[in-house]
Amino acid sequence: MKRIILVITLAATAAGFLQAQPPGGIPGPRDPYSASQSAPQLTHFDLDFPGGSPSSLVKAIEKASGKPLNAIIPPEDEILAIPPLKMKSVTVPELFKALTSASHKTVIVVTGTYFGGLGGGGSPTYTQQQIDYGFSTDGPVRDESIWYFYSNTPQQPPRQEHKPDRICRFFQLGGILETYKIEDVTTAIETGWKMLGAGHDFTPPEISFHKDTKLLIAVGDPEKLHLIDTVLEQLSVGKTLAEKARDPYRTNFPAPAKSGEPAKQ
Repeated sequence: MKRIILVITLAATAAGFLQAQPPGGIPGPRDPYSASQSAPQLTHFDLDFPGGSPSSLVKAIEKASGKPLNAIIPPEDEILAIPPLKMKSVTVPELFKALTSASHKTVIVVTGTYFGGLGGGGSPTYTQQQIDYGFSTDGPVRDESIWYFYSNTPQQPPRQEHKPDRICRFFQLGGILETYKIEDVTTAIETGWKMLGAGHDFTPPEISFHKDTKLLIAVGDPEKLHLIDTVLEQLSVGKTLAEKARDPYRTNFPAPAKSGEPAKQ
């Protein structure tokens, strides 16, 4: 009789243990955004967030819920812009889970430059990347949980200001030096560069005069070298006017030089 009672007792105990286990017998992975049945009740609140940085979202949650929110945000992630959020009767885990899901998307990222093909020009190369961001936490979810911000976004290389290539140009001053001194020519050019660079980070081109060939040699930004063309063109006009004043009956005066060309003799 005692053996029968012992077997019945063991069977009842085993049945109660099996009923206490979740379906399948093995617990599934824990959702970090959901609270267990034994966890304290989470605070519900309404949120009307206009958009902004992660820290501004944390402040908006604290104001709406009336409770402090423990959050860690890396300084480099403060530049990330979170879109506007408008929620009714939401908890912090529910809000952060929805934010992560909404941020998930695929983007095209430039990975480099390919050089080849006709002309040897460069073409950008691309790849696809999955990005998302949000707040996560470890351990049981409570109002006092510590949340940390993460951002799985592609890193962009630092932006560099484009610097135009330096070129070398030659200007024939033979005709102009019949009327003007080389110092007058270079002073006029350098004065123009000085006025252009007033109040700016301006590096003027370098100029040198080759006496034997009467060539003015200039090295620098192509746009800045164009000022030399303008100066020489106007000096050619002044040279022609001076010759007309000395000999008003002469008709075969040289035509003023066009931009980038030496004066015709």
